[in-house]
Amino acid sequence: MRIVIVSDAGPPQVNGVVRTLGELARRLRLLGHEVTMIGPADFRTLPMPSYPEIRLAIAPGRKLGRVIDAAHPAAIHIATEGPLGFATRKYCLTRGYPFTTAYHTRFPEYVQPRFGVPISWSYAMLRWFHGPAQRIMVATDSIEQSLALRGFRNIARWTRGVDTEMFHPGARADLPWTRPVQLYVGRVAIEKNIEAFLKLDVPGTKVVVGDGPSRKALERAYPDAQFLGPKSDADLIRLYASADVFVFPSRTDTFGLVLLEALACGLPVAAYPVAGPIDVIGTADAGVLHEDLGEAVRKALTIPADKCRAHALRFSWDESVRQFLANIEAIPDLRAAS
Repeated sequence: MRIVIVSDAGPPQVNGVVRTLGELARRLRLLGHEVTMIGPADFRTLPMPSYPEIRLAIAPGRKLGRVIDAAHPAAIHIATEGPLGFATRKYCLTRGYPFTTAYHTRFPEYVQPRFGVPISWSYAMLRWFHGPAQRIMVATDSIEQSLALRGFRNIARWTRGVDTEMFHPGARADLPWTRPVQLYVGRVAIEKNIEAFLKLDVPGTKVVVGDGPSRKALERAYPDAQFLGPKSDADLIRLYASADVFVFPSRTDTFGLVLLEALACGLPVAAYPVAGPIDVIGTADAGVLHEDLGEAVRKALTIPADKCRAHALRFSWDESVRQFLANIEAIPDLRAAS
């Protein structure tokens, strides 16, 4: 099958959406599918307001249409609600082409603290954006329920996986910080609630891996924490395998792929009992979910690595790809509408 996937998030960004789409495309090609990935790097861009590390495509419509036409796709999937997503939506509706979308990011909860936009307004926009989609793919049951309560329809499941050959316990390195080492990995931005982690009164060293618009301010405010910036996969795996607990303070993620990466490396998780952690950890003994994040950290430190690894092995990229294909194969072949 010839598949076009359009995303406003793409390399060199490092985040869960980019990693998910990259792994999806790689595995679809291994199965013999022809995949065309369309992202910001294919267009002129400008920096996103309040988040200059993210580049947004400028007036992509005409070129985007030519690229999609040249791919002769049987299916079009829109991954994000940015300029490329809006342009692709318009392209499909103008031509009467069916398409699928995905809900990767709790956009309203991200926009509200940055710009003060009421959450109800943002959800109204998202219902409009996703409304014509044949399928709205979501990663977890809790996000599906949340969207259904807000009036979204045609919701379908698309789970996530982790490469357990790549992410593995490995040798535990002697890190140059006072233990226990508490690790955070992800965007350093206001919506990730990282300050809740940095404020914790717990012994040891707090380590932050990643970059984003809040990094400099947090570095100034918390000089005792270690801010390492982005890391290569090899360095990241070493940190996962060598830290003592993975702390996930976000209350707005739809999944949290880094949770699976940490668990696959034998690192227990401490998080709030919210969507994402609830769906990945649940009642398993691979992590601790608690409204008192400090208490979650203290209890998670007692969890052995083998329990974490065993839990991560339950999440398969093969199942993720199978669900994605089932979702796009269930809708009409857009070539029939040509």
